[in-house]
Amino acid sequence: MKTTTKKMDRRSFIRVSSLASGGLMLSFNWLTGCKFSTEEALKMPKEWFELNSYIKIGENGLTTLYSPNPEFGQNVKTSMPMLIAEELDIDWKQVIVEQADFFPDRFDRQFTGGSQGIRQGWIPLRTAGATARQMLVNAAAQTWEVDSAEITTLDGKIIHESSGKETSYGEMASLASTLEVPKDVQLKDPKDFKIIGHSKTNVENPAIVSGKPLFAIDHYVEGMLTAMIVHPPAFGMQLKSFDASSINNMPGIVDVFEINVFKDDYARNFFDTAAFPKLVAIVGNSTWEVLQAKKALKVDWEQQPESSFKMLGWGGGTSDVKIPTGLESTLDHNAKMAELSKKPAQLLRKDGDPEKAFKEAAKILERTYTAPFLAHNTMEPMNCFADVKSDSAVIYGPTQAPEFIRGTLANSLGMDAEKIQIKLARMGGGFGRRAYSHQMIEAALISQKVKTPVKLVYTREDDMTNGVYRPSYIATYRAALDKDNNLIGLHIKGGGVPEHAVHADRFPAGAIENYLAEGFQIESNITIGAFRAPRSNFIATAEQAFLDELAEVMGKDPIDFRLELLDKAIKNPVGERNDYDAERYAGVIKLVKEKSNWGDPSIKTPRGVAAYFCHNSYVAEVVDLDTSKGTPRVENVTAAVDCGIVVNPDAARNMGEGGIIDGIGNALFGELTFNNGAPTKNNFNNYRMIRQSETPKNIDIHFVENNYDPTGLGEPLFPPAFAALTNAMYKATGKRSYNQPLNKD
Repeated sequence: MKTTTKKMDRRSFIRVSSLASGGLMLSFNWLTGCKFSTEEALKMPKEWFELNSYIKIGENGLTTLYSPNPEFGQNVKTSMPMLIAEELDIDWKQVIVEQADFFPDRFDRQFTGGSQGIRQGWIPLRTAGATARQMLVNAAAQTWEVDSAEITTLDGKIIHESSGKETSYGEMASLASTLEVPKDVQLKDPKDFKIIGHSKTNVENPAIVSGKPLFAIDHYVEGMLTAMIVHPPAFGMQLKSFDASSINNMPGIVDVFEINVFKDDYARNFFDTAAFPKLVAIVGNSTWEVLQAKKALKVDWEQQPESSFKMLGWGGGTSDVKIPTGLESTLDHNAKMAELSKKPAQLLRKDGDPEKAFKEAAKILERTYTAPFLAHNTMEPMNCFADVKSDSAVIYGPTQAPEFIRGTLANSLGMDAEKIQIKLARMGGGFGRRAYSHQMIEAALISQKVKTPVKLVYTREDDMTNGVYRPSYIATYRAALDKDNNLIGLHIKGGGVPEHAVHADRFPAGAIENYLAEGFQIESNITIGAFRAPRSNFIATAEQAFLDELAEVMGKDPIDFRLELLDKAIKNPVGERNDYDAERYAGVIKLVKEKSNWGDPSIKTPRGVAAYFCHNSYVAEVVDLDTSKGTPRVENVTAAVDCGIVVNPDAARNMGEGGIIDGIGNALFGELTFNNGAPTKNNFNNYRMIRQSETPKNIDIHFVENNYDPTGLGEPLFPPAFAALTNAMYKATGKRSYNQPLNKD
């Protein structure tokens, strides 16, 4: 059992308790949009009593738990409340889960990204549940005039065994909501978990399968107008002028005007990325009418000069971010990256004497890997509803990072942040794209201008050509071998447009005595951003494909070779900055070896292996290919995952399967190129995505059982899928692929 002391300035508890002074809290407006059947309505409480930001309990024991983080399919709306319910000791059947809107005074870190939601909520959410439980126990102790230490709870019931007294949470909720918040509470030992570690069905399944409106793109209010934007046709271009008269008389068109997303003197935060801040907005009565006007609008564009803007630093202060001029092309990017790969770059890490190792090497293996820009291509295009009035604003849309966009909204609208309410919609995919919520500012500015509620919707072409891509990368690996074929040195040099992907302190750093890591980047006006497992999604492929080829040159089994390196990192690690646990890393490789029957001579199918550490988790994968029909296709994937305690096993497997399929699809087909600043693909007819018939027939995921606190899961299974598939393709074709997408080779 673990004792925890709250370290949140008590705001999540004291502020809410002060709201609840007097005991009675009527239901929040989050529930006012819900409609219940007659049977359900009879079960709904007449009164709600709020224990803290996350929990309110009805007089009949029904409990509402608020999920703070935005949901886009990773299932946090189920798994986060499971953490609360576990420590509250409530029967899951008595729980209603509601999506909390953005309230920074009530909830901490309402941000979905970096696979950190469960990891960072592990203690705070459980503490919220344990604190509410203790308040209920204290209320019963006061009522019964007994010591609270004599009272136990079970599935929403409060029990005093020696006197035989028993009551429900609902009967004590009113009094409990008025009591002082306990400073210290005890958290359960993992061995006592009854909810955590046991699969729970997605709480939104009924709404999903019945087609209920869950997404902002479905949102409608009476009198709402539809808006679309027109942006430059190429990166490096900007708006010069437009002829409003070309569409003013078209049916249903209300207005057309220019908007500027950011004020000129505004210092942007990390997520204020917008490829084209100056846009033309078209507003009308319906999607079809606005779409026709968008096609007919006459616009003149001009080349954008070199410019810059202020960027806020993570630790405070600002810096100037330069945007180069020019119309860039993929061919030029590739030539420049190849050129810089042959020159010294920024030193990222150096162990031992790698220069000497390569000078004295009997054999040197050198390979270069490349990958193109990738578009996020979320199934739900970017959209947002905005209702901006003179002194307040309601913004309802899909965003991963509401805490980062509210300040920007306030600045752009000229309104106090406290007067802006951001309502969180379920997202139809995120993958990092919706951390950049410029469409919310666009919708808000449009609503402010026309003084009417507006729903802004991007077309698929808008979405795919509007930036915030996965960068284009290159990496060169060099290995030095002595006369006995022993590895004596490793050198990695990575570059990219406009960032490199090298994680200098990750494996195999720490396992090689002479090690050198360098990086370079090429400035670009093409906007990039987080893409599922940023940087890792490329560098894992390059690293793991190179290790496979190196193992072959050394005459070693690829799994045995990785375990040898990790054994060195366990017994005699090199350097002090290694950011992985070599034993846990080796553990997933050993587990996938066992579960995939690696080395079984009866298995004749081509197969490849890869292992990678990112987002605090360890994953190893084996991909088996079917070549019976000539063209290799993925037959089976076996994965071993160490992400600490698994909160919701079925949901974890679902997320892992999605990550693997997404990785295979992007590895095979994902590619976005540019010609004179213009993306060469703008819709699914030419941007190839994986199809149902191309997904693995079987995905077998095994989780390491331990009591480590949970770590990331949404992203870590994604990078190894690229790499394991690359290695399997070599076994199937006899040809190694060094460039993504793999179908090009």
